Amino acid sequence: MAATVITGIGELTTNDGPALADAALVLDGDRVAWVGTASAAPPADLRVDVEGRAVLPGWVDSHTHLVFAGDRTAEFAARMAGAPYTAGGIAVTVEATRAASDGQLAEVLGRHVREAVAQGTTCLETKTGYGLTVADEVRSARIAAGVVDEVTFLGAHLVPAGTTAEDYVELVRGEMLEGVAPYVRWADVFCETGAFDEDASRAVLTAAAARGLGLRVHGNQLGPGPGVRLAVELGAASVDHCTHLTAADVDALAGSDTVATLLPACDLSTRQPLPEARRLLDAGATVALASNCNPGSSYTSSMAFCVATAVLQLRMSVEEAVRAATWGGARALRREHEVGVLRVGARADVHVLDAPSVTHLAYRPGVPLTHAVWRRGERVR
Repeated sequence: MAATVITGIGELTTNDGPALADAALVLDGDRVAWVGTASAAPPADLRVDVEGRAVLPGWVDSHTHLVFAGDRTAEFAARMAGAPYTAGGIAVTVEATRAASDGQLAEVLGRHVREAVAQGTTCLETKTGYGLTVADEVRSARIAAGVVDEVTFLGAHLVPAGTTAEDYVELVRGEMLEGVAPYVRWADVFCETGAFDEDASRAVLTAAAARGLGLRVHGNQLGPGPGVRLAVELGAASVDHCTHLTAADVDALAGSDTVATLLPACDLSTRQPLPEARRLLDAGATVALASNCNPGSSYTSSMAFCVATAVLQLRMSVEEAVRAATWGGARALRREHEVGVLRVGARADVHVLDAPSVTHLAYRPGVPLTHAVWRRGERVR
């Protein structure tokens, strides 16, 4: 792969210091080889002048559900007409996913990954959780492992029909966990009313940790609950949603290494309250933004939309929101030294905006601003 110098950068966000003006980057293979002012840029095989545009790390989307089949448009329309959101809609996707072929699931996954990359997302996590049998969870993990950067086991998404919560938890933490383990790095649980209570969530997470997997938690989405407390107690890398937080939850996150991953597109789609990002940031918690792309409660792959929403409605500054959607997501995946940052030795994931600064992401909400994308050093847009 030829070395490439990207020059003429009007504003360079590196997440490794203050933004740079009139900057340049050198990409060599799949790594960043040099960062500095354009006038001092070393020679390279290829030269790309971005003519004053803003450059930032590729988005790191640390929470998605992309291995699925079927459609839940009717559920969305009902919510917009006033029906409440409940976790039960997951069962509709489970039925469709079980009925789909491997090829159909791979096609849906690939289509959404391509859609995300075209909008500047260069590092993606996705979860299982729409199979809920040993065979279907294993094939979901296997299909995802060949496509995305990080795969999370979410067998504890919902108790499927025809079994009890106790029996299903034993299956998840036993045979199902063993089956998916070769394909995943993380385990997650939907710790929520209507899904898994604290005892069941703890049982799944401790079994996954004993198997060597990192931990994540869906928590505090539909109301106050034990999700944040459990995530912090068990040293989970992130707790995701964080829509309903007590003062103790905020303090626990601020005093821990657990990232609060906010999913504002989901809260808009489900007509939930928006998370209190300002409260978390002011307390000193680490915040990430992610899309939660899934067919039921957040069917968007646009991280730019999440950033604009965070600025316009969550009271985050543009710089805070961009950092949360890049470095914050990387921290939630424990990859902050490799992705979500532009420094020498980091992965060459670069997002060029058709705008002079990142401020335009919120100043011009809804406008497609991705001009060019490099992923692992290869230009993909």
